[in-house]
Amino acid sequence: MKNHFLFRSVLFVLLTALPVANCRSNPQDEKTPVDYVNPYMGNISHLLVPTYPTVHLPYSMLRVYPERSDYTSDEIAGLPVAVTTHRGSSAFNISPVNGTESPAQAIIRYTYDKEKITPYRYSVYLDEENIQADFAPSRQSGLYAFSFEKENTNRLIINTRNGKLETDKKGISGYQLIDNGRTLIYAYFETEQTPSSVEKLTAATGRNEAYVFTFRSKQINLRYGISFISSEQAEKNLRREINTYNVDEIAKIGRDVWNETLGKIEVEGGDDNQKTVFYTSLYRTCERMINISEDGRYYSATDRQVHSDEGKPFYTDDWIWDTYRAVHPLRILIEADREVNMINSYIRMAQQSPDGWMPTFPEIAGDAHLMNCNHAVACIWDAYCKGLRGFDLAAAYKACKGALTQKSFLPWTKVTNTEIDVFYHEKGYYPALKPGEKEYIRETHNFEKRQPVAVTLGTSYDFWCLSQIAKELGKSEDYAYFLKGSYNYRNLYNPETGFFHPKDSEGNFIQPFDYTFSGGLGAREYYDENNGWIYRWDVPHNPADLIRLMGSPEAFANNLDQTFRQPLGKSKFEFYAQLPDQTGNVGQFSMANEPSLHIPYLYNYAGQPWKTQKRIRTLLKQWFRNDLMGVPGDEDGGGMSAFVVFSSMGFYPVTPGSPTYNIGSPIFNHIKIRLSNGKIFEIEASNASDDNKYIQSATLNGIEWNKPWFSHSDIINGGKLALVMGDKANRNWGTQSPPPSAEEIVTSDK
Repeated sequence: MKNHFLFRSVLFVLLTALPVANCRSNPQDEKTPVDYVNPYMGNISHLLVPTYPTVHLPYSMLRVYPERSDYTSDEIAGLPVAVTTHRGSSAFNISPVNGTESPAQAIIRYTYDKEKITPYRYSVYLDEENIQADFAPSRQSGLYAFSFEKENTNRLIINTRNGKLETDKKGISGYQLIDNGRTLIYAYFETEQTPSSVEKLTAATGRNEAYVFTFRSKQINLRYGISFISSEQAEKNLRREINTYNVDEIAKIGRDVWNETLGKIEVEGGDDNQKTVFYTSLYRTCERMINISEDGRYYSATDRQVHSDEGKPFYTDDWIWDTYRAVHPLRILIEADREVNMINSYIRMAQQSPDGWMPTFPEIAGDAHLMNCNHAVACIWDAYCKGLRGFDLAAAYKACKGALTQKSFLPWTKVTNTEIDVFYHEKGYYPALKPGEKEYIRETHNFEKRQPVAVTLGTSYDFWCLSQIAKELGKSEDYAYFLKGSYNYRNLYNPETGFFHPKDSEGNFIQPFDYTFSGGLGAREYYDENNGWIYRWDVPHNPADLIRLMGSPEAFANNLDQTFRQPLGKSKFEFYAQLPDQTGNVGQFSMANEPSLHIPYLYNYAGQPWKTQKRIRTLLKQWFRNDLMGVPGDEDGGGMSAFVVFSSMGFYPVTPGSPTYNIGSPIFNHIKIRLSNGKIFEIEASNASDDNKYIQSATLNGIEWNKPWFSHSDIINGGKLALVMGDKANRNWGTQSPPPSAEEIVTSDK
């Protein structure tokens, strides 16, 4: 009996193992990078709206996602055609209708089921109409396939929400106005099946205009092109990209494109959830900027003209306040040519504008001038100091200097200098209003306020970046002026409290003051979206000087510790009612907002890199997960996701504009980065696991490495960072050579 049981057991193991072995040996069954992407990750937020499940090709003009009030809604409003801005509504809309009754509205609201979204495909079942919709995008065109339940009188309603449509009975073309009518998006649609009738929908109301296509077919396939130039160009874009009505074919092309893009970074080790978080984050960094060149031409909203791109694709749609920190540095590593084209696009925008200023928030409809400061200068200097060429540094300098000397620093505005800007250039800080003092600068945004501490600190960093460009161009007077201005943050440092503290125009600290709650909604009267605990660390170009201001590396590290430990101070209800952007809290630290991203790496500067290693791993595990609430806050088109990409690999660019990277703690055992020049930079983290997060020893390119940082030149020609990881902190590794600050970079000139 025993032998019989043993024989059956062995036979069962062999038989069940064979299919598994065959499955694993079949390349078609192996996961590729895009298979790990979960567009739903982070679609539900603690308070804000972090991510949308966007379907698009990397950096492409055409982007779509289902239109619903939020992820939990059981209704979608028609089917999308093209989103013109991050988180915007779709321009144009398609509503399929099943049956003989005349449609009564331009956009049908559907309950839906069986929704599936990948970066390169979207499918959904429309419940009441019994219609299966399937979609795949190209770069400037898209393809829908609609499968109806019956071969009946089936209809497609094509709508523009604020524009005009016309039809030649086979195709339909038209435009929609965006940005108060100053910018247009055009579209051209055509179907594989010939419609039996085409009629204008008289029930379309307000600014809606719609046509109804009627078919005697069970299957309706529709393809379309979009353009910012003309309807004719939209048709050309379609013809250039899609010559089929087969969604599978277009989806296959899109899948290959995504695998090529995401495959520039290969990771081994970790689990499937960690890989999903990693590749989903990498996918998020590819949503913006977008290439809007169309057959060698592009529409610029800066001067409302169509230009030749002169062989250099034109990019726009970038919220630089968010993306300069890590998205642009990531592209410098793996997509340098694209980054150069983006910088050239910045310069073109500046040259096309009447004032000549570098843009701050370039969008399809023009420079939105949102948030504060002018961080394009950081993108430009970061690229140049890391060896990128192919753009006019002198022209970039002129545009950046204009934005930093002629344009007001008032947040969310585009005006020339006001009297408080003159004050800043004379006194070195942005003045705050005294308690009870009424705002007297009429250009100040009513909601966003002055944000004087955020403006002073952010502009100090911008001045440092500009000083480095001036030095490179041999402009010695400008270099000295802006370098001096890069220390303006000192003017708001309160040595008694160790915080950056707003001052009034007479040089007095605002009193009484609470670094957690003073400043009104979003702390905007003094800071911006985050409170004084976050802005305490907003000197990314000069942590060494911040250490001096705080007294010692030990005091600096203790203050960092306290940031992660300090209680909210009020109930969550009260805290978030005042600071809704400062979510993802660990003490007063906010994982959910971009000014916090560099903070955990600052322990490296104080000789305690093991705390950076522990904190980074903890934050990634706590706040970034493969689920609907897996992003802690406001993901603005890649800004936060790039932090996840870098940190998961084990390093981070704390100071864009310095050709250096801080070392953290990699999640994966082996990372391979295909650099822009074709070389390979590898990171090997032996024994890395959830427990083994501490660096025991390291070598870089075969040489013993005892620094918690490395330079861009160490890796750009390929190489290998080999880390031995353990479960207890090695408090000797990396303690003696902190990363360089601004002073180390410019010591000979100070």
